Amino acid sequence: MMLRVLLLVLPLTVSGFSGAATPAMPDDVLSGLKQFRQAGEVSVDLGDGRQQALYEDAERARAEGRTDEAGRILAGMKEGYWAALGYLNLASDYAKSDLNPARALVALRVALAMSDGDADSERSQHLENNLLVRAGYLAYQHGEFDKAIGFLEKVDLDSFNTPRALYLHGLALTEKGNHRAAMQSWHRARKYPLAYPGVADAWIGMGRGYDLSGYLGQAGEAYLAANAAFESERVTLRKLAGKIREQGAYKTLVEDARETGVDWFLADSRTLTQPRMAYLLGFMEGPEAQRAAGRVVALRTMAAKLDRHGHDLQVFGGALEDKLAGMQNPFADQSKMDLSARGKDLSASLESLANQADPDQQARIRSLHKTLADTQARLEQVQARGSRQPETLDRLRREALALERRNEVLLSAVRQLLERCESALDKLALEYVEARDQQMAFALDKTEQQIAHLYEYLALQSLEETQP
Repeated sequence: MMLRVLLLVLPLTVSGFSGAATPAMPDDVLSGLKQFRQAGEVSVDLGDGRQQALYEDAERARAEGRTDEAGRILAGMKEGYWAALGYLNLASDYAKSDLNPARALVALRVALAMSDGDADSERSQHLENNLLVRAGYLAYQHGEFDKAIGFLEKVDLDSFNTPRALYLHGLALTEKGNHRAAMQSWHRARKYPLAYPGVADAWIGMGRGYDLSGYLGQAGEAYLAANAAFESERVTLRKLAGKIREQGAYKTLVEDARETGVDWFLADSRTLTQPRMAYLLGFMEGPEAQRAAGRVVALRTMAAKLDRHGHDLQVFGGALEDKLAGMQNPFADQSKMDLSARGKDLSASLESLANQADPDQQARIRSLHKTLADTQARLEQVQARGSRQPETLDRLRREALALERRNEVLLSAVRQLLERCESALDKLALEYVEARDQQMAFALDKTEQQIAHLYEYLALQSLEETQP
């Protein structure tokens, strides 16, 4: 709102300032101001920063409970990432406050349309997948299973949200009585590492699917397989926590994840290295983890640059010292003095010969004498320049040493900050791994309860069959 007021006042100020005593503004400037004003009024894109500022205004209004004001601000934004994100958050508020999901689903559909206008295709695709999962979950919660299936089937299969979408897809199919198709979705979700949201639920869902289909023996096997997977995952998490304490979170999660092949999520093996990228993606979902990792990356880059600069300064200073040592060689100075003395002797000899020679020979001797004089002058210039060069080189050497010491101070400070930031990142990573371990313990408890209930049911059924 402040920007629009400024745009309205600005042309009035310009026209009032350009009176008779002042020359009129050029037409191209006036045209530019007019276009700038129109852009603010009709919501023409003035850059990503402008859209982000409007999004933040809408978020402030939403946080204060003024959802209508937030919706009005979002309606005036250009389509793109920030508008889509605003409508996504608005849909979350509608879902919490409304018993009917209509408004929330409409906001999510608008967010999907807005995300298509994002120039960053990768960011747009990630947001679109997130929106589809939210919409599918919301539709499933309110019993609109066909609508939920339609949303969830549009999620990309190579997205972070894919396992969660497959799990919800299976739940919606189960509610429609299609247990076989639901189990197919959960089986696909089980191909992903357990670090992804929805994978643990899919493992449990397989047992439930067999149970609902009447295959109690296979249901027990599915629950036992889930139990073994969760136990193995807890072992992996303990090893991962040990690696973080030993090598640090950045080395364990970021650097080692880059070395993992792209086929890890297609395998059934639950070794330590394969789900590391999934752990990294899950860990980096939190804004605090993103900021901590960003600080570590920035400080590591800075430390590497300072270390390289220090090496360059050390090499440069060594080269200057070698050069100075060569210039202070007494044999070189003696050679220059000998050349100067020989030049003077030759000049005296030529003058003596000129007095005794005929006119033709005198002309040639004068030419030789001039050449010798030029050579002596150049030698004196070299000597004068050489006498100043050691001072210049010594000054450069001292400056290089001062810069090297300053660089060492900066490098030491950066390394201290890096150590503190890496410790903060390690703490966040260990908290994340501990939370994941607790989730696996909870999932393990659920499977054990399901196995106990299944065995209890089978025992009761066996007793009923044996009774006359």
